[in-house]
Amino acid sequence: MAITVRHLTQRPELGLTLVAGLDGADRVIAWAHAIELADPAPWLSGGELVMTTGLNIGETEEEQFQYVSSLAHAGTVALAVDTGTTFVSVPAGIRAAGDALGFPILAVPAETPFIAITRAVIDELTADQVRAVQRVVDLQEGLVRATLRGGIPSVVSALSRALSASVVLVDNDSRELAATGSDVARLTELTRSALIGQRNKKRQRMSRVREDADGVCTIQSVAAQQHYGYLSVYTAAQLNPHERLLTAHAVSLIAIELGKPAAVADAEQRLRHTVMHALVTAPTQVSDDVLRYFGFERTDRVGAVAFSEVGPMLAALSQTRRAVEAESVPYLMATMDSEVVLILPADMFTAAGPRLRNHISAQLEREISGGSGLAVPIADAAVSVRQAIAATRTGRIQPGRFVDCAQSSTFSLLLGSRSASELEALATAALGPLHAYDRDHRTALVDTLASYLENNGQTEVAAAALGVHRHTMRNRLQKITELIGRDPDSAPVRADLWIAIQASRMLSALDGG
Repeated sequence: MAITVRHLTQRPELGLTLVAGLDGADRVIAWAHAIELADPAPWLSGGELVMTTGLNIGETEEEQFQYVSSLAHAGTVALAVDTGTTFVSVPAGIRAAGDALGFPILAVPAETPFIAITRAVIDELTADQVRAVQRVVDLQEGLVRATLRGGIPSVVSALSRALSASVVLVDNDSRELAATGSDVARLTELTRSALIGQRNKKRQRMSRVREDADGVCTIQSVAAQQHYGYLSVYTAAQLNPHERLLTAHAVSLIAIELGKPAAVADAEQRLRHTVMHALVTAPTQVSDDVLRYFGFERTDRVGAVAFSEVGPMLAALSQTRRAVEAESVPYLMATMDSEVVLILPADMFTAAGPRLRNHISAQLEREISGGSGLAVPIADAAVSVRQAIAATRTGRIQPGRFVDCAQSSTFSLLLGSRSASELEALATAALGPLHAYDRDHRTALVDTLASYLENNGQTEVAAAALGVHRHTMRNRLQKITELIGRDPDSAPVRADLWIAIQASRMLSALDGG
């Protein structure tokens, strides 16, 4: 606990009395300094308790007021006046100035040397520093326990609680890996803005601070032998040294987690991811032995289940894996764009899909959307995957739904059976100019249009969903209209653009993983 003027007067061995400026009694003392200059202000840095025998405080009340005023404007905390050398009591002019300025004035008894006051302040400051260091050590131990208990998502949550801050972890491509706090959307936007152009540099390591009207965003690289991403912390004020130390400790733990030798389960999941992408893009190249390792045969029929709006991907993958393994069935799992996609046996995927969605949603404490494709031969798994992605994106309009492709909208059925080249043709015809502009200018016009359509053309709601100002949203929509030469407010145009966006997303999911 920091030492205040009031706290100092409660030390009976010092015998100090607060005789004026009671309104400032809770000011925190950073140091105690004896000085006898007529104008000590140039020699002070702020936060001091100034001690004087009164030799040069002035003889008139006007001079004494000026002396106290000079100390107050220099940022000092209080004035302690010895009453055993020059004065037998604190002069009236000093007391009047203290009351007028709300500046604490202490009377020091003759038997109390200044060195005793200085020692008391130093002892309190030292004890305060020890307490602060011990708190950091305790919090560091808490971060370690969080790492062992729940991995990276738990570390991020523990750091958020320790700093009363929002915390976001992103990878080198600015994709959110873990996040918690009330200002996650703002922090993510600040982080991505700060990282524009960074990924193309050879040296990706950085430490950066960005401020906005409401707080401070501190960004730290997460790296060991290689660079993994960035940890961002959003606080009301700049991090103090102890908070920076705690953040650095969290960064180290995250780097260790990301860089440590993979456990068998993690290695298996990476293999599942690779096999599933190969099955979607080049099924003939996946050997029977590999399929058999994961419980499938070349003659099997399968179905795809996809989940969207899952939030930070590490937590989503972890919870999805736990949920599907509790079903005790063969499965393949991969991330495709912003979706988590599963391939499951045909005889159970439609029943398991809603059950998995409910379980994962409860564990993640967020409403996620889900969808399933149609049952197909395993060699045609890509068709079911496209259908599942289209279905879950239909459900995303109303989060919490699970949409069966067989009962889904016309466009889901239409797109789900299209080849990659057909999807590309659909997307390029309507969105080609926007994709080109985004690529050349590092903008987000396609995402802007998608948000606008998903929110029924409500500009302010769409702007809030993107985390941008409504004026920015309107400017983007004006640019979109200019580039495509069509009015997004027209119902037929909206339908065309909506189908094109879904085709583009589906293609991105299949190509990008």
